[in-house]
Amino acid sequence: MSESVPLAITAGEPAGVGPELCLALAARACNPAFVVVSDPALLRSRASRLGLDIKITEVAAQTPVAGSAAPGELRVVPFPFRGTTECGRPDTANAQTLLDGLRHAVNGCLEGHYRALVTAPMHKGVINDAGIAFRGHTEFLAECSGVPLPVMLLAAGDLRVALATTHLPLREVPDAITESRLRTVLRVLLHDLRERFGISAPEVVVCGLNPHAGEGGHLGEEDAAIIAPVVAEFAGEGENVRGPLPADTAFTPASGHKDAILAMYHDQGLPALKYAGFGKAVNITLGLPFVRTSVDHGTAFDLAGSGEADPGSLIAAVEMAAKLTELQ
Repeated sequence: MSESVPLAITAGEPAGVGPELCLALAARACNPAFVVVSDPALLRSRASRLGLDIKITEVAAQTPVAGSAAPGELRVVPFPFRGTTECGRPDTANAQTLLDGLRHAVNGCLEGHYRALVTAPMHKGVINDAGIAFRGHTEFLAECSGVPLPVMLLAAGDLRVALATTHLPLREVPDAITESRLRTVLRVLLHDLRERFGISAPEVVVCGLNPHAGEGGHLGEEDAAIIAPVVAEFAGEGENVRGPLPADTAFTPASGHKDAILAMYHDQGLPALKYAGFGKAVNITLGLPFVRTSVDHGTAFDLAGSGEADPGSLIAAVEMAAKLTELQ
């Protein structure tokens, strides 16, 4: 896709740090072309609070933009919030506007008006408290684009961690680990490592579900009964897939070279990833018909409006989105 087509960046929860991270991004030189989907009044107010000299330029939805904005200018597709936008104090009245802006960005990507989607954090609890069922960005984007099973992958440098399940209570995870699901996740992961990342022969290490990958059935049967047969199936097809490995060793150098690690659940894979690169890591949704990246952190209500929030992860997400679309 042409580099003149802008990225769409959603600024996320207005009471969190997303808006000021977008302002920090606008102050940089050498950004790719992008527009921010948010409330211009909120961004002007936050810039004033932080003493930032950022020009907020409103642009109509899907209007072509000529190259990158000059440092100090932020182009904004306006989605005004209905409720208050006080730092650290989320208002459920803003939930629907947040989702409307996100849906606009998704549709723009599907229609080719935007090159890729980059998302600042939203707060699932605030949206659910507004009476709207919402499990997270990943699931929402999949629903909007008609994808049955998206795959969450986080990257920090050369470490890439994909998840077989995403936002599930821990007690529901074992039932969700099925041969069918693992096959789908692995096919999406291998496909996008090739097509998105340009890795011609990707190598994937698959974690076990239980401690010690089940200890021969003494610590659970899922590893031998479900995970191992799927891994063997892919290996039989010529794919470089290994496992199940005990999760406590899968992330160590001793496990050998790999292009990605497939963890069975959210908090099995992400603690190691975030330890390796918190604040610089990027969340990437695989299996979508467009590139989507995001920050590796939450709304950080306690930092909102303080000027102390680190924009490193948003910068990394923007750079990753630009890189992945260049490879297409």
